[in-house]
Amino acid sequence: MSTALEEQRRIANRLKRARGQLTAVIAAVESGADCRTVVTRLATVSSALDKAGFAIISAALRECLADEAEPRSAEGSDEPASGRIGIDELERLFLSLA
Repeated sequence: MSTALEEQRRIANRLKRARGQLTAVIAAVESGADCRTVVTRLATVSSALDKAGFAIISAALRECLADEAEPRSAEGSDEPASGRIGIDELERLFLSLA
């Protein structure tokens, strides 16, 4: 299996775990669980989603850097010709997770 496919599988698994954790939060709210339980479970979901977001951006960054030698689009733009995410966009995405 290629590295990109392995990374994609790991990210998908991380998101599936977060989905399961979110299901537990919803069940806790619906069952009237105490505040501490709900907030603790919600913090776990939030952390899992943050880690998945960072993993996605990390994978895109590695891909972008590996493609650095690829020709650029017309007009001398810094955006890759293939329509992949450029460094500036990666930075914006990364900072949006902060």
